[in-house]
Amino acid sequence: MAEQHEKALVPQIRFTGFTDPWEQRKLGEVASGFEYGLNAAASDFDGEKKYLRITDIDDQTREFRTDDLSSPDINNPIDDRYLLKEGDILFARTGASVGKTYLYKASDGKTYYAGFLIRAHVSDEADAGFIFQSTLTERYKQFVLLTSQRSGQPGINAQEYSDLLLPLPSLMEQRRIGAFFDRLDSLITLHQRKYDKLCVLKKSMLDKMFPKGGSLYPEIRFAGFTDPWEQRKLGELYKEVSEKNDLTYGRDRIISVAHMYFNPVVYVTEDDYLKTYNVMRLGDIAFEGNRSKNFAHGRLVENTIGDGIVSHVFKVFRPIRPFDLMYWKYSINNEKAMKDVLTRSTKASTMMHELVAKDFLNEEIAVPSLEEQRQIGAFFDRLDSLITLHQRKLELLRNIKKSMLDKMFV
Repeated sequence: MAEQHEKALVPQIRFTGFTDPWEQRKLGEVASGFEYGLNAAASDFDGEKKYLRITDIDDQTREFRTDDLSSPDINNPIDDRYLLKEGDILFARTGASVGKTYLYKASDGKTYYAGFLIRAHVSDEADAGFIFQSTLTERYKQFVLLTSQRSGQPGINAQEYSDLLLPLPSLMEQRRIGAFFDRLDSLITLHQRKYDKLCVLKKSMLDKMFPKGGSLYPEIRFAGFTDPWEQRKLGELYKEVSEKNDLTYGRDRIISVAHMYFNPVVYVTEDDYLKTYNVMRLGDIAFEGNRSKNFAHGRLVENTIGDGIVSHVFKVFRPIRPFDLMYWKYSINNEKAMKDVLTRSTKASTMMHELVAKDFLNEEIAVPSLEEQRQIGAFFDRLDSLITLHQRKLELLRNIKKSMLDKMFV
């Protein structure tokens, strides 16, 4: 690629060999149709005819979401003019999703489009992939923002989409750019699918590798473990501690309980206030009772990052038996295992739910042997590492795409 900056209609980055300035063209000059979709309700998927509505277009990837397919609720044969074909781009015409776009792919199969969408068919004079990627740029977002303003809900009609001004390079350059972003999108989709599958696997294993329904045997275990898990009172495993900070730990060791990382809080400026903080050591658990979406009455989190301090509003419990750090990280935050325990151990207060320590420590949970704890903890730790790896790759690829959209389009 070669970089160019000097001309108004020349992008910052181009493929080698392309030097001509881009031309300003209306979308209606390189696309035809601009037809409104099928006015029909959705019914259960019949196995053949797919029905694409605004909500079926993924907000981030702009792909056809196929996890909840439907068909048009029409008994008579459906007019083929509502059937999508290659080269078609759909535009959302009203509501909060106005401006959202989707490029039809043959792999999406026999698909009809719904009435709140407008279909434009890109002619042979332009590359459909390039036109679609143009609708992901800041220039297009500004067009949507300005054009969609209405006295009621936002909207853009077919004529307004047809009048959309797009800077266009030669057809050959369009194809190169379109192919580049198609490959990039394929990589993003690949890692997204791997990430989603790993998240589903983790959810399933959290459900199956911990006993439920009063059982002392999980549904799935590692080979060699057959003994029942032991029913233990939490008071046999943990004790409440109230170890105050003697300024051994400063502002750089304040732990964010919600996300478990060291989070220096700017407003903590007085040493006397820091002394009110509780020390939370590696392996300790703390109760977070406010704004939690995980459990009905808050949740427990384990310190996996090292010794630090937490606000005095958090109750801290320290292990008193040999334990595996990673196992307890997942066990203590397992909703199915801990929700009832926390529900019975909390009381409502003005700002948050407050854990009653003596009630909590009197509750019983099922616990495996230390060796089985280690195997379970290591399994979920590796699984989380894989999830984080694909999440970071996704973020990197998305950032690359955002940067390239800025630099490869005018």
